[in-house]
Amino acid sequence: MRGAAIFCLLLIVCLTWIPAAAQAADEVFHFGFKKSRGGEPASIDQEGFKSIIDKHEAIFIQDSSSKQLYLTFDNGYENGYTAKILDVLKEKQVPAVFFVTGHYVKEEPELLKRMVAEGHLIGNHSWSHPDMTTLSDAQIKNELAKVKEEVARITGQADMHFLRPPRGIFNEHMLAVSKQLGYTNVFWSVAYKDWDPKQQKGWKYAYDKVMSQLHPGAVILLHSVSSDNADALARIIDDARSQGYEFASLDPLKSLP
Repeated sequence: MRGAAIFCLLLIVCLTWIPAAAQAADEVFHFGFKKSRGGEPASIDQEGFKSIIDKHEAIFIQDSSSKQLYLTFDNGYENGYTAKILDVLKEKQVPAVFFVTGHYVKEEPELLKRMVAEGHLIGNHSWSHPDMTTLSDAQIKNELAKVKEEVARITGQADMHFLRPPRGIFNEHMLAVSKQLGYTNVFWSVAYKDWDPKQQKGWKYAYDKVMSQLHPGAVILLHSVSSDNADALARIIDDARSQGYEFASLDPLKSLP
């Protein structure tokens, strides 16, 4: 009788623990962070997902002891401003990562070619911009492979190591699967609401939002559909440099031509 009781107890524990573990792995997060103030590093300590970000070696901030900044753009579709952004980056000799979707790949091959020709990295933003936490392993692989293969075909960029999950939605499963596929997930430590073309407020607004959050090691997220970003970018670069910051590539082996 005692053996049967112990077996039943173990069975109850297992049945309780397995769903809990599965639920933990499937818990969905929307990336958020505590913004920098006064040059102090941004933080995710209170967001509830720091452990899985660290576990799967995702990036939201780089070395906070170094006054380097990392410029990244999300390119879901073209709104007429990427060429101007590229002009500024070329003039200022600043590297960037452009995270692109399948729509962008299909519609803007010439801009993709220019990004690579001018020394920038193209990252993966998925083919169809889905909530990747809802996808199977095979679906995640397909979403990422299509972008990588088409970018390689168009531009010659054979490798693609950086991924930004659409809308910053993630869970441990998609982080694990994408890491197995060779990707580093890249979140951000500087951002503001810039993705709505109907709510642009002028270059000074964008400038103030970005400059007020700068901190050593910052990964800056900007959306290329924003006219404010395109108009403010040169001033942001110049004034960040005047504060002693340098702009670096997420790939330490990558240099501008």
